[in-house]
Amino acid sequence: MSAQTSVVAGQKAPAASVRRERIRYRWAYLFILPQLLFFIIFTMYPILMSYVYAFYDWSGFGPLSNFVGFDNLIKILHDEQFWNAFRNSLLYMAAKTVILMPATLMMALILNQAFFKGKVFYRTVYFLPVVTTTSIVGIIMKFIFGNDQALVNELLMALGILSEPVPWLGQAGTAMLVLIFVGSWKFFGMMMVYWLAGLQSLPGDVYEAAKVDGASYWQTMRSITLPLLMPVAAVILLLTVVNSMHVFDLVKTLTNGGPFFATETVDLYIYNYAFSTSGFPQIGYASAAGIVFGLTVFLITLVLGWLAKLSKDGKDARHTQSAKGGL
Repeated sequence: MSAQTSVVAGQKAPAASVRRERIRYRWAYLFILPQLLFFIIFTMYPILMSYVYAFYDWSGFGPLSNFVGFDNLIKILHDEQFWNAFRNSLLYMAAKTVILMPATLMMALILNQAFFKGKVFYRTVYFLPVVTTTSIVGIIMKFIFGNDQALVNELLMALGILSEPVPWLGQAGTAMLVLIFVGSWKFFGMMMVYWLAGLQSLPGDVYEAAKVDGASYWQTMRSITLPLLMPVAAVILLLTVVNSMHVFDLVKTLTNGGPFFATETVDLYIYNYAFSTSGFPQIGYASAAGIVFGLTVFLITLVLGWLAKLSKDGKDARHTQSAKGGL
């Protein structure tokens, strides 16, 4: 009798446990549901509908009735202003990536040293621009660079570097330089944290072995740190490129695409057509431009993702070869 009771109790216990797990999962799904609904309504639905709008000449008002097929896409491919914005986006991305990749790595290497004092303070200082609203940064920087009496001109003239004020945001070349500088400064802390995370994930026993063998700091850097960081570098490169290809709020508040469209990016180009204040908005045309640019960014992401995978596979192969050599 007691054996039967224990068997029944044993059957009830798993059943009760399963019920508790189901209730717990239901609560988890319930908490996820609001975020999922927002994602579907405000992200997935606009993306899917943009592919529909791209085939219509539609201003955003009234029904979708004027079907134009691929006319919007063909028009974009022949629009010199779109390709100007495309070149500006690529230039901004390339310059920002070339500046940030080595600069943030060097800063991360410095802050990762055990003997460096005040590491937490400097990490916080460098990360502060990241959490600052980009539009606010653009507005403040416009006051710093925007006119003859701006802070930068006053400072450089006081130091004797400039003899007369420079219209930083009034010339095509200098406006793009200011945009790249501010964008790099804004994103500097984030990339530095990425590098720090990669450095702190490296195995310590490898460095201990190198120290025992008498390797210098630069030998360790060249033969251990940089090769082991390659997979992390590939991921950081991917994140930097994707982040830099989409720049809107900084351009809108700092230069508004000027002077003479010299700093207009594709995101701002799409915005100007989708929410035009000088005439009827062209939602269909803006959607087609977004599709062309989105597919381009997607292809770049695929290539960089493939390079990141190759780097990771190479690292795994080196580890396997080292293990075999040790055996």
